[in-house]
Amino acid sequence: MDESLAKIRHERSKKDFPGLRLEDDEYVEFAFKRAKICLFLIFGGVGLGLAVVLLAFLLVLMGQSMIDEMGRNFLFIILAALLAAAIIIGLISLTVHRGNKLFITNRRVIQMVMTSPVVNSVNIIDLSSVEDASFRQENLLQSLFHYGTLRLSTVGDETTYTFKYSDITGEQLKEVTDLISNAKKRGRKKKETEE
Repeated sequence: MDESLAKIRHERSKKDFPGLRLEDDEYVEFAFKRAKICLFLIFGGVGLGLAVVLLAFLLVLMGQSMIDEMGRNFLFIILAALLAAAIIIGLISLTVHRGNKLFITNRRVIQMVMTSPVVNSVNIIDLSSVEDASFRQENLLQSLFHYGTLRLSTVGDETTYTFKYSDITGEQLKEVTDLISNAKKRGRKKKETEE
């Protein structure tokens, strides 16, 4: 690639992804997030939780004559707490969903994994260290909604990096494997010139 174009892409990547610490002349080729089906599941779960709490609230209102005032107030407090819990769980799930990303640059793979708002990890591997890249769909739901698990296996210690609920396409996987192949070729050429 032309050096000036690489510099432009580097500056654009720094602007678009300010949280990444890109090396000189490194730029983002692909930025993957979790599949959109995850958002549907989060909002569906929160909606179902809210519906159950509101239904329970209506049942308490309908049965007011059987419950004394203290019992009614206690039930309203419990229902309000459950309503707040459903909303908080939804917000936490949304934060975790947005915190999981996979970036493939022209040199490295940068995986940001968030399992809770306080548990984060960042995995960085050189593209030339990746031995195998694969995408796997394990059930009908994954096939219907076009998502699955992206796996990157490294050379040497056989570490496997997985990015679940990825919506990578077949064409993108081919381009990723081409990037890996090109990185390995550059690594071999560099090694030959050093010897």
